[in-house]
Amino acid sequence: MAQRSAHEDSGGGSGGGTGPELNRDAAFLAHRGMVFTIAYDVTGVVAEAEDIVQETYLRWRAVDRAVANPRAYLARIAARLALNAVRSAARRREDYPGEWLPEPLPTGGEPVAGTDPEAAALTSAEVSTAMLVVLQTLSGPERAAFILHDVFGFGYPEIAGALESGQPAVRQLVHRARGRVGAGVPRSTPDPAEHRAAVERFLEATLTGRLQSLLDVLAPSVVLHSDGGGKASAAVRPVFGPEKVARLMLGLASKYAAGAVPGFVELNGLPAVAFREDGVITTVFQVSLGGGRINGVFAMRNPDKLVHLQCPAVG
Repeated sequence: MAQRSAHEDSGGGSGGGTGPELNRDAAFLAHRGMVFTIAYDVTGVVAEAEDIVQETYLRWRAVDRAVANPRAYLARIAARLALNAVRSAARRREDYPGEWLPEPLPTGGEPVAGTDPEAAALTSAEVSTAMLVVLQTLSGPERAAFILHDVFGFGYPEIAGALESGQPAVRQLVHRARGRVGAGVPRSTPDPAEHRAAVERFLEATLTGRLQSLLDVLAPSVVLHSDGGGKASAAVRPVFGPEKVARLMLGLASKYAAGAVPGFVELNGLPAVAFREDGVITTVFQVSLGGGRINGVFAMRNPDKLVHLQCPAVG
């Protein structure tokens, strides 16, 4: 997708080849955004997604025969590599202190010539943190099947080949995933202006200590998720309800706001807030909306998951 240009330049060069090599590189470049999207949406980790892009490119270049459908072939490689990464991380996830949230992805960069048109056409409904959090409640195969089918439009035979499974099993994976995703997050395209306005009201009410103003912007069903990774203070479990969320936010503001400088950034396709302390981003707040009010707050405080945001362009 166009917003992901900062992460899509891994392994997509021409390699200095000619003829068939250039054609193969061009085919990879045409679908590089899709490869990153599959990897990131399945793993939820930016660095792993970038590694998968690079490995997919290397495997693609190593194919010694003609490929009739490069798009499907590349998707299959990316999906298998992403599932391998998920399996490898399973034990680490079990031992993870507190909630595990997907890494925030900086977006909003200018499109790069040659980026994947179909990935560029994806909306923030498909890449939002709310969507990624719901996807992480699915099994790895369910995630991959859902993304390949509902996001990129692959048919069941192609998905079965990618997952090395039968078509009936793939249909069940997609069906189960749709049920979970449909119940957990709307698929409509968020309005960036409405989203930014809600974030501004949320930020202002929090920083000024206005409890009622904060309650007014929170939906009755609001849930706050936070990830400190055991390295920064964070709630170890989700916080439910506007009263509890509001009081937690006001408590955090009274404790930390004096030494932190907020700034708007675009993450996962939508406006968000990053707090810097001594020039370093220490906390990122992303939100989701429902009916014009905030129904999800996602606080990333794990410094390991903020490393890729530590640049002058963000903040």
